[in-house]
Amino acid sequence: MVFSSETFLFLFLPLFLALYYLTPARLRSLTLLAGSYAFYGWWRLDFLGLLILTTLWTYWAGQRVRRSQGRARRAWTGLGVAGCLAVLATFKYLNFFVDSFAALIGTDAAGLGMHWRVILPIGISFYVFQSISYLVDTHRGDADEEVGFLDFAAFIALFPQLIAGPILRFKDLAWQFRHRTHTAEKFTDGMMLFFVGLAKKVLLADSVAPLADLAFATPDPSLALAVSGSVAYMMQLYFDFSGYSLMAIGLGLMMGFRFVQNFDTPYISRSITEFWRRWHISLSIWLRDYLYIPLGGNRVGPVRTYGNLMAVMVLGGLWHGAAWTFVIWGFWHGGWLAIERATGLARATGTAALVRTMIIVLLGWVVFRATSLDQALGVYEGMLGLNGLLPSGAAALAITQESLMALLLCIAVVAAEPWLKRTAVDRMSLSVGEAGLNAVSAVNTVVPTMLTGTLAVLAVLKLAEQTVSPFLYFQF
Repeated sequence: MVFSSETFLFLFLPLFLALYYLTPARLRSLTLLAGSYAFYGWWRLDFLGLLILTTLWTYWAGQRVRRSQGRARRAWTGLGVAGCLAVLATFKYLNFFVDSFAALIGTDAAGLGMHWRVILPIGISFYVFQSISYLVDTHRGDADEEVGFLDFAAFIALFPQLIAGPILRFKDLAWQFRHRTHTAEKFTDGMMLFFVGLAKKVLLADSVAPLADLAFATPDPSLALAVSGSVAYMMQLYFDFSGYSLMAIGLGLMMGFRFVQNFDTPYISRSITEFWRRWHISLSIWLRDYLYIPLGGNRVGPVRTYGNLMAVMVLGGLWHGAAWTFVIWGFWHGGWLAIERATGLARATGTAALVRTMIIVLLGWVVFRATSLDQALGVYEGMLGLNGLLPSGAAALAITQESLMALLLCIAVVAAEPWLKRTAVDRMSLSVGEAGLNAVSAVNTVVPTMLTGTLAVLAVLKLAEQTVSPFLYFQF
């Protein structure tokens, strides 16, 4: 089940919210847990069992950590984290390790006697990272608040962000599980965020997806197709993932939770360093707090610092997927982070810095999107004009006016986002008389509501005429 489906919008969500608000406050975590398990089990019941086992293991290990000290505390933390990593390694990386070893000795998995493949459970990267952060925070004393199993299980399985984030940390939500408030204002704000996210996904991301798919499926794309298709993927990934994050944050708000922001206009960044402060913020913070700082961060001299940046980004690449393309993508970003720190480019400003950063990001997205290194090289060759300037044959016929217009619309929205954000803040902070304040308040309420309602109607109409399009980050 996905958020951008009629089943979720018109069956699961209304039914769940009705049951949630009819449930007494003290039992709402139980309703939330049952709803989250139903949401996840809709896909596969057997992998729901894996989620439950991971939850039981993490909670048990966390209790051992909480009640021990010194070496025993470190040992229990290590054991708990090792168990979580074992789950991730088995289900996400076993195929990759087997294929890589087989290729090294000149055969394939079947040649090694392995005629089966491990299926990747949806959302495993997210709930395993949340489990690890809980154990480490408990070890550090950052999650000292005693928690019941029901609340903890609901935290791990929280369906709004279970599949594709944001990555939550229990220390940020523990208090909310006990003391969150439910108001009409919160619910309305959450609903508006949800529909804005849905519009991002359905009206923007899905509309440019055909152009991106065409560019990467064409063996020798022309310069025009390679560039436009790569930019289309750049837009698709942003609006797809930021749309999901907005929908998750909105759903959380409708249930009284405040989740962390996950995107902050990343395509206005003037450096890769700034880009990672704006893109997938919850992952960046997780990598910083649980990998970069424990490795020594920037406190161990410049050479070690550059190595730490590289190691963290390579591991971040592998977190996204078990393939050499993700490893290269991690090296690409880690290398630029090191270069920027060494040269001072991390503090660059101006249009030239923006253009340079977006080119670096775009080139990285090519290998991130490609299913193989050969496919990535084909797109890079096209971007250099080695396959001609304009598409021809079937590729030329497959490019639609609608996809090109959608690409221009996406670029326009990205360019307007900073202005829209500033305008919203300025309107809320206007210093006017009481009558003027009431007028501004009315405008701030009515106009966004009308715009959101329009976007919601358009998104639902678009859903009715297309097949279900899963969110891109489901694969990670």
